[in-house]
Amino acid sequence: MKGLLLKDWYMMKKYCRAYLLIAVVFIAVSLFSNDNMFFVFYPCLLCGMIPINLLGYDERSRWMQYSGTLPYTKTQIVSGKYLIGLLSQITILVATGVAQAAKMLIAHNFELGDFAVLMLLMLIVSTLTSSICLPFVFKLGVEKGRTAYYVMIGFVCGASVLASSILRGQLVSEIQPNLILALVAVAGIGIYILSWYLSIVFFKKREIQ
Repeated sequence: MKGLLLKDWYMMKKYCRAYLLIAVVFIAVSLFSNDNMFFVFYPCLLCGMIPINLLGYDERSRWMQYSGTLPYTKTQIVSGKYLIGLLSQITILVATGVAQAAKMLIAHNFELGDFAVLMLLMLIVSTLTSSICLPFVFKLGVEKGRTAYYVMIGFVCGASVLASSILRGQLVSEIQPNLILALVAVAGIGIYILSWYLSIVFFKKREIQ
């Protein structure tokens, strides 16, 4: 497993540098945008796509076929992608959260409840991206499974509109952050684990050609 994670880490450093640049640009733009939350959520969506792009490189290089000669099970191959994705999601979530907290503090409008809601919305966007897309990719392959990516773009646009309404105060007074924290934590963990399990099941049944 350590070898798989190192392989993906080296590939991510070589092929996904543009993701870091785009994420930094969007985080910077979000500091000057008060209404459009898309700039806040897009980096979360982007990092959720990193495992899928790594799988794309694996398929094009025919590493999937080569992996059959190595002492790794299909369960370990799937788990490696989920773990590297989780690392990416946590990193970008922390970076975006720090930037948004600094923005609120500078503007003297930092509210713990609002910040908690924002972080939870970013968390669910980040985890749902890979949770929804990866089972399709492991079942159908990257090219056919990429359709789920466009579904996630629509989801993020809708989440951005909802978040903008919440953080402008239209709904925030009706939301209890502590309750949301518990619900989102349980739902997010459950969906991620279910997605992980389904990906393992689908990949085991898939014939690598």
